[in-house]
Amino acid sequence: MITPLLDRDTLDVEGLERLVEHLVAGGVHGLFVLGTTGEATCLSYRLRRDVIRRTCEQVHGRLPVLVGVTDTSVTETLDLARSAAEAGASAVVLAPPYYFPMNQSELIRYVRRLAEELPLPLMLYNIPALTKVSYEPETIRQLLDMPGIVGLKDSSRQMDCFLAFRQVTRQRPDWSLLIGFEHMLADAIRAGGDGGVCAGANLSPHLLVALYEAAVANDHERLEKIHGSLTCQRRIYAVGRGATASIQGIKCALALRGICQDRMSEPFEGLSDGERANVKAILQEMDERTRSSTGMS
Repeated sequence: MITPLLDRDTLDVEGLERLVEHLVAGGVHGLFVLGTTGEATCLSYRLRRDVIRRTCEQVHGRLPVLVGVTDTSVTETLDLARSAAEAGASAVVLAPPYYFPMNQSELIRYVRRLAEELPLPLMLYNIPALTKVSYEPETIRQLLDMPGIVGLKDSSRQMDCFLAFRQVTRQRPDWSLLIGFEHMLADAIRAGGDGGVCAGANLSPHLLVALYEAAVANDHERLEKIHGSLTCQRRIYAVGRGATASIQGIKCALALRGICQDRMSEPFEGLSDGERANVKAILQEMDERTRSSTGMS
């Protein structure tokens, strides 16, 4: 879930409330706050706690809320996890620390120590492009004996990596394996995955839920139609610039929908007027495709 902002350190509270309701109405099965799309590493700890508290209050038990607690400081990770537990979150999500790279032995020790102290179930988050460290399949195998660790979100962009994780985690029937990119969701489901945590669901939750359901049902005709709409939506992610382009595009589109502000976390900036016009045109095209592929008005 994105983090709606009014300024450098102020949450767009009304926008957050509208976004949560938009996602709930869209049929999503849970919310993940303070992840990559949520710009968590750019937010103050005070603001992160505000996001946790207000999201959990707005959800009010209707859906599971997962909270990203990744940090370079173990103390801050544990403090955020306690805040999540106090707010009523369901689980926390942890990527490897992202400044000094760890080897796999260090990573195993780090996760084990944290898992013993965390007040909530733990889902691991594999996103090596941003952390410089991967959770390797053998590392996951060694962590399966910890009941407090309940799953993995894989954002490696490598289907071979996802398949290796699935092979290992079959030893734990209660382990949830999720994919991090919407264009890979159908293939991940066919490979035995359990679902996805997809940034595009911020904008089009109905569409991503429909994709998941079509993949589970192995409905090839419907999948093809939905992928056409998603291909159009992904053009929004490429309108902006640099590493945060997809977040810029999603926030702009949500602002055009009247859901929340499109302010980016500093030092990043939102889209220009010309880029916003491009997003608006793509949205109009996408709406037409979505009505055709899902039958929604």
